[in-house]
Amino acid sequence: MMVCVFLSRKTAKWMFCIENLHILAVVKVTMKFESILDETNGFGRYQIALVLLLFIPRIAIPCHFLMNNFIAAIPSHHCNISSLSSEGIFGNLSQDERLTVSIPVQNDGTPDSCHMFSYPQFHLLSNSSSPSEVAVVQCQNGWEYDNSTFISTLATQFDLVCEKRGLARASATIFFVGVMAGTVFFGVLCDKYGRRSMLLVSYVSSIVFSVVSAFSSTYIMFAAFRFLTGFALTGIINISVVLSIEWVDTKHRTLIGVFGSISWSLGNMLLAGFAYLVTDWRMLIITVTSPLLLATAIWWWIPESARWLIANGKVETAYKYLQKCATFNERRDFTSRVKPEALSTVTTVDHHVHSYTYLDLFKTPQMRRLTLFTGIVWYGVASTYYGISFNITGFGLGLYLTHFIYAAIEVPAKILIYFSLNKVGRRITQTATLVLTGVCILINIITPIEYWTFRTVITVLGKGLSEASFTTVFLYTTELYPTVMRQNGLGYASFMARLGASISPLIMLLEDMWTLLPEVIFCTLAIFSGLIAWLLPETNNARLQETIEDIEQMRKKPIYFTTEDQINVPLKLPISADTTQ
Repeated sequence: MMVCVFLSRKTAKWMFCIENLHILAVVKVTMKFESILDETNGFGRYQIALVLLLFIPRIAIPCHFLMNNFIAAIPSHHCNISSLSSEGIFGNLSQDERLTVSIPVQNDGTPDSCHMFSYPQFHLLSNSSSPSEVAVVQCQNGWEYDNSTFISTLATQFDLVCEKRGLARASATIFFVGVMAGTVFFGVLCDKYGRRSMLLVSYVSSIVFSVVSAFSSTYIMFAAFRFLTGFALTGIINISVVLSIEWVDTKHRTLIGVFGSISWSLGNMLLAGFAYLVTDWRMLIITVTSPLLLATAIWWWIPESARWLIANGKVETAYKYLQKCATFNERRDFTSRVKPEALSTVTTVDHHVHSYTYLDLFKTPQMRRLTLFTGIVWYGVASTYYGISFNITGFGLGLYLTHFIYAAIEVPAKILIYFSLNKVGRRITQTATLVLTGVCILINIITPIEYWTFRTVITVLGKGLSEASFTTVFLYTTELYPTVMRQNGLGYASFMARLGASISPLIMLLEDMWTLLPEVIFCTLAIFSGLIAWLLPETNNARLQETIEDIEQMRKKPIYFTTEDQINVPLKLPISADTTQ
């Protein structure tokens, strides 16, 4: 009969397994970070203050991501005929009469946006029929725009209409390509230099690039700095999520993840108000960037991740942050219960021996499988979400109201997701939200356009579900990757998401080939990625994995020896009298 005895000291934990008075194994048990975090109160005032500090910059993120709905809007326009007026050709004709003789009308009775008659057709004033073939030419002297909704947009500033119409929508793609590139940059440097320092870099560079883009004198200049803005904003997105999750205990990760994502919905709703009040594209960019100034001022209060510090061998610094956390959370006995040397027993990795890169995501079987599946899920989530978000016309509602409703539906969706994540788990929630989003898109595909009220309700429901899938995937991915690869893993996943987001505006251009083609593509992506999510492991109430070895051992299903302080030791001991681990 084998008996295992567990001995605990403040600096180390040991287990002796004895059979017939012979010691079969002596195992030094490494501590888990959660055990130390519990000693500080893993969900107290310190964690709440951290989430609130990170809440402010996260409000600016959705404003930049979805601002293209407003700054790239194309108002009604027609050829500029003021030069003909200066030549005295029109005489005393009214403005409507001048348009009648100068610009052909479209099927809906509105003036053509891109063409004008090669010479004035004065006979049209007497309602006589025009010749079957009237010579028309492209606009010769620019365009006149309807400024009743927008004072200025990218389209009116740089004449992105007619044959250049695609450039207005391409500005969103350029921004997301920048975000996509930023995920690689910040993913590597955050794991190497820490979360806190790179967060400041992201704050400052986002402000600088945004302001410069607002004062661009050419479209090329705007596109370049819009790319850099997206590049810089990526750090805020990924670092704020990781910092929040790494400082909170296991049972409150869902609450923190969902509450933090409320900042996206709040910022999204505020964007509708900002855009309604500020109708000049330059001032709108500056307005939505202003929260980052406050975020930079309060950056000094944001702590470094103690989990990252320990994983990188900076035990003394980690202990100082943990002391501050314990003091703030009124755990006065922390220093007596946990000594600095105890942190050296936390499961970690020697970064001096191995420097982790994105290649480590693909080197081992389980990490490779995890990387492939999370990439597909993130691509599907982002492509579907932005495919719906950028389509805010054609529902019988105003531009601002539609955007606001799209944003407001996200709040109840997040609240429901909080209960779903805890009750049914991450995997089922991720799968269900994606598949149901695809079903909503499918319903709209087969529903006739004249039932616009029903279509609007279904679209809003689909938008809520797509946001729920986004909220889930951020928390889910953070829990799936180990600490040593968490920022790289989230960076890669975010890269795939931005790839999907950057292609979404281009997919919408396919409606010129077949009106329903973009919806068919988004529907397929949502359902397929939802089914892939079912293949991922469940992480509800599970410890965060620390090393790649932890990920590889997850599939081996070892039996765990659990103590009162929740230190888990695999009971897979070799039967040898002199074996020491």
